Amino acid sequence: MISSGTAALSVALVLFAAFFANVALGAFARVAFLSDVNEMLMMFAAAIAFVVGVLQRELRTKRKAE
Repeated sequence: MISSGTAALSVALVLFAAFFANVALGAFARVAFLSDVNEMLMMFAAAIAFVVGVLQRELRTKRKAE
């Protein structure tokens, strides 16, 4: 069964929050816990999780309308 997309969107939110925390710490405290490559991979994973979640929600909405 296709999930409602909540899990994928939650993963995207957590990954983006970790990215944002890294950027904020790097800007204000000059302490970043991720390298540039790790930041890129985290944003890539967040984008993929977001797209999966949105597509799952769209599929659920389309199936309800039928």
